[in-house]
Amino acid sequence: MAKTEAALKESQATVDRYKELVPINAISKQVYDQAVATLGQNEAELLAAKAAIQTAELNLGYAQVSAPISGRIGKAMVTEGALVSAMEATQLAVIRQLDPVYFDFTQSSTEVLRLKRALEKKALESVAPGEARVTLMLEDGTVYQHAGKLLFSDIAVDPTTGTITLRAEVPNPENLLMPGMFARAEIIEAVSANAITIPQRTVTRGAAGKSTVLVINDENKAEVRTIEVDRIVGNKVVVAKGLKPGERIVVEGSQKAPPGSVVRPVPFAPASGDSQAKSN
Repeated sequence: MAKTEAALKESQATVDRYKELVPINAISKQVYDQAVATLGQNEAELLAAKAAIQTAELNLGYAQVSAPISGRIGKAMVTEGALVSAMEATQLAVIRQLDPVYFDFTQSSTEVLRLKRALEKKALESVAPGEARVTLMLEDGTVYQHAGKLLFSDIAVDPTTGTITLRAEVPNPENLLMPGMFARAEIIEAVSANAITIPQRTVTRGAAGKSTVLVINDENKAEVRTIEVDRIVGNKVVVAKGLKPGERIVVEGSQKAPPGSVVRPVPFAPASGDSQAKSN
């Protein structure tokens, strides 16, 4: 292309010089026309040279395989020197994106229906879009320190399992999470600002299957109260009916506080590391 550019520059100068000589008949019209034709030929050759360079760059690009994502590459599927063809889908290697990672998990369709019913009844408030946080519990029982965000929830139910697939994006700056690793996910899809929760250990099942707790009334007397349990979350019970905010329930020592007896309640002080601690 450099050679063609030099020839084009020379022919352009020749045409410019001959253009001034033609009117005074210093050169013939034929010589001038030949110079103009040479200029056009050099311009065409320059375009052809540029096209050849683009073709060469394109062919060179085919000799390199660029990764569409950043991450870590595993073992090569093809050895050096092996024949691969553009006409066949030959897998060269597998690249794993490590930060962030995508975590796929499932949710029961029954839970989804219950959530929708609760949202319709205003018993729960949906979290703002993009604020559904996902917490991972790893295989060794520890909680992963980085919270993820929910990307999407599938609209179809798997007929074989009765579950819906969800996907979360989780930061992985320390590369602690590895592809294929098993973990459990906890996701907050909706919140109840006025929910009453009590330790699961305080709830007793009666003969008729009803749930009861031992409540201390304003006269410091113990009384049995029937409650309606909404659901169990971890080691806590969400109470739908039967308790009011601020009421006191017996967490320990219920054997020493039969219904109707006067007691001297003291705040429950959980042992260190006891997660079944608080009562409302």
